[in-house]
Amino acid sequence: MKRICLFVVPVAFIAVVLLAGCSKPPEAAPAAPPEVFVTAAAEADVPISAEAIATLDGSTNTRIHAQVSGYLIRQAYPDGAVVNAGDLLFEIDPKPFRADLDKAKAALANAQAQELRTKQDLDRYAALVKSGAVTQQEYQIEVQNNLSAQAAVNSAQASVTMAQINLGYTKITSPIDGVAGRAIPGVGDLISPSTTLTTVSTVDPIQAEFTLPEQFYRANADWIAKISAMPMADRPENIEMILADGASYPKKGKFFSVKRQIQTSNGASTAYALFPNPDRVLRPGQYVRVRAVTQQITGAVLIPQRCVTQWQGINQVIAIKPDNTAEARNVTLGNRAGSSWIITSGLKPGERVVVEGLQKCTPGGLVNPQPYVPPASDASAKNAPPAPPSP
Repeated sequence: MKRICLFVVPVAFIAVVLLAGCSKPPEAAPAAPPEVFVTAAAEADVPISAEAIATLDGSTNTRIHAQVSGYLIRQAYPDGAVVNAGDLLFEIDPKPFRADLDKAKAALANAQAQELRTKQDLDRYAALVKSGAVTQQEYQIEVQNNLSAQAAVNSAQASVTMAQINLGYTKITSPIDGVAGRAIPGVGDLISPSTTLTTVSTVDPIQAEFTLPEQFYRANADWIAKISAMPMADRPENIEMILADGASYPKKGKFFSVKRQIQTSNGASTAYALFPNPDRVLRPGQYVRVRAVTQQITGAVLIPQRCVTQWQGINQVIAIKPDNTAEARNVTLGNRAGSSWIITSGLKPGERVVVEGLQKCTPGGLVNPQPYVPPASDASAKNAPPAPPSP
């Protein structure tokens, strides 16, 4: 009985295995479509801005020179001080100029005495010539002597005036309101009219100098000419300044002018804008960025920048068709607007594009589209001013 049982068990086991091998395996369940996050192409009116790097400088920069030679005896302002027109900046030793003035006054007094003497002689000769005591020729000589004495008085008076002017030039004042720079000579130095003593810069308003590419200048030449023809008081304050730390300067500026000559090296033009600077926070030499709206695009098609892939000069997005299948679509990019691209061709408003999950998509493949919710940083970037045209 034991041998019979041992034989029956293996046979039954083999039968079960054979029956299992002959049965049909169950079919695998189809894979779920990959989940991707999509957004619809938006349509909006978008202002387009141009941006450039600018250097700040005084709207007026006046180099201060002496008008007479002499020894510098005083600097009347601290370096970097705010000065007003007429404020004393430097003083030259006035003693030699006072001496010249005294000498000129003495020469004037002598000339006036000579003129008085000749006038008295002329009056006496006028009476004598009527009586025939002197000849007409002698009388004319006295007339000439008196005229010569009068000329000497005028010359001496001019010398006094010039001496007074030169004495006044020993006090060097600021011709404009502004910020006075560092004094170049020191007290005790011998200076002359060729010596630059310092520079006074008007910093309210302050000037921003930047470059306009040739293509941009040609495209906006009419607008630039129109603004340039307007009085400064009527020009719009539509130029924004971005400081080095990325913060926006609170006051907007006005377009001022374009330099007469184009840069021969690259065809670009140098332009200037003026910004209010009442607190004198901005100073010459700072680097900033200036930005201005140059055009308004109506009905622009916008998609997030992260939707676009670029390869060998081709810009492409993954569009989701109504049946939820993916389609690779070539698009043409315009300008950037905040965190979005403006699409000029290849996409229509309302069409869905993949924002996240691009690597899961295959052309013609089915996907499971889910609405894309932008993070807070992207949402705030939508309100940012449009970036300049891409190169």
